[in-house]
Amino acid sequence: MDSFFRDKRVVVTGGAGFLGSHLVKKLCARGCTSITVPRIPTYDLTREENIVRLLQEARAHIIIHLAAVVGGIGANRQSPGRFFYDNLIMGVQLMEQARRYGVEKFVAVGTVCSYPKFTPVPFREEDLWNGYPEETNAPYGLAKKMLLVQSQAYRQQYGFNSIFLVPVNLYGPGDTFDLETSHVIPALIRKCIEAKEAGADSISVWGTGKATREFLYVEDAAEGILLATERYNSSEPVNLGVGFEISIKELAELIAKLTGFQGRIAWDTSKPDGQPRRCLETSRALREFGFRAEVKLEEGLRRTIEWYTQTPRV
Repeated sequence: MDSFFRDKRVVVTGGAGFLGSHLVKKLCARGCTSITVPRIPTYDLTREENIVRLLQEARAHIIIHLAAVVGGIGANRQSPGRFFYDNLIMGVQLMEQARRYGVEKFVAVGTVCSYPKFTPVPFREEDLWNGYPEETNAPYGLAKKMLLVQSQAYRQQYGFNSIFLVPVNLYGPGDTFDLETSHVIPALIRKCIEAKEAGADSISVWGTGKATREFLYVEDAAEGILLATERYNSSEPVNLGVGFEISIKELAELIAKLTGFQGRIAWDTSKPDGQPRRCLETSRALREFGFRAEVKLEEGLRRTIEWYTQTPRV
């Protein structure tokens, strides 16, 4: 499949972001020479006229839709309306216009937040509709899940080739380390490093530490998306993950060890844990397009910590 992208014009929404920047590098390595990365000042994708102009100018064969308004539990609680509307309207309008303009393939990247709050572990794709998502993530998760409904409906009515991928929580170099909006891994890395530098004897972490999460290294996620783009042509959802869960308490202790922070971890139980458990069943991705995550959590954390410590902080 090395030649798959060589004659393709590809639009990567969110291509300048965390996941997108890694994916664009891998696209270039695969020989793709026509990559369009729309930026918000020029192409606000919540506005239909901008989507139309993008498609007219890019003449894309493939759209990989990564753009999203995202954040951790705090950001989701603060802006549920924006997280619902912006994510829904971007995706729905983009897929509709892609269909109208004859785009050959549309790759919709969803979120593990779409799964019901009490999904049996490991999460299987068949369980996506068996309950309501965890409340703090529900507006975002449901907005993204509507792309699955749209994908399946458009394949049925129009024969439109769209696929829907469900990555678990991502981490790695280039992540967002803003404590107001970041996810748990970058937040813990920053807190531990800053506490160590300041000589502080403790850090505060949201929740009880009992919730579990699964984490996929960003380069593995990018590889999974590109393999699916090359090889998968069905609207049945596919999980992208590693099939391994860790408690937030264990994660915090591991990051403290890797950063050299030796102080106390204080749990702020007035703050929510979020979804009780997260761990994906990943056999469909391996079976359908040969994806298996390669980077183990501790190695990925080491790389992420090294990147953060070597990157100038504003």
